Amino acid sequence: MKKELIIIGAGGHAAELREYIDIHNQARPADRFRVLGYIDDDPSMHEHYEYEESYLGAIASHTVRSDIWYLMAIANLKYREPLIRQFQGKGACFTGLIHPTALIASTAEIGEGVIISHNASLGPKVKIGDFNMLNSRCTIGHDTVLGNYNFISPQVALSGNTTIGDGNLLGTNAATIPGVTIGNGSIIGAGAVVIKDVPDKVVVVGNKSKILKKL
Repeated sequence: MKKELIIIGAGGHAAELREYIDIHNQARPADRFRVLGYIDDDPSMHEHYEYEESYLGAIASHTVRSDIWYLMAIANLKYREPLIRQFQGKGACFTGLIHPTALIASTAEIGEGVIISHNASLGPKVKIGDFNMLNSRCTIGHDTVLGNYNFISPQVALSGNTTIGDGNLLGTNAATIPGVTIGNGSIIGAGAVVIKDVPDKVVVVGNKSKILKKL
């Protein structure tokens, strides 16, 4: 079955997802995506990445269609959730995208609009909520639970039984030890090793992580 879609955003994240779509279509020709175009408030991004498909105008002036799918390609968490909710309120349906090289356990559960990049790994009984971004080569250990709207950067390693709330950013090469909990709206710095529970809305840095500041 072919899915026709419009990509929200035309910047770097959109460019990566567009490459994933080509690879997906080659690997799964029976389940192809057809990109109709891009909406973005900055048309220069469309020119910069030289997309084959058309620039369809600004996000604010876009008339939401109920007969196609949308793919969210704005990575910034500040704008991502409000835009998704705005579009859903107007009847938009969102699709996720799973790169063919991702390794996903048969018992893993994946929510709506989730992006899973190349060579990511999801272990047994993992539960992934809606609109999470799992970037390249990240590892989600067994029984780990993610809420919604999290950004998991490349090569993040979440040990088994990690619990993560909503709207968190985990920087490249961050890691958790088994069984820790991260709350909502926090930033885990690149390379940080989370060895104890993290509350809501803080910045955590360092090996043997510590709270740097509150947000």
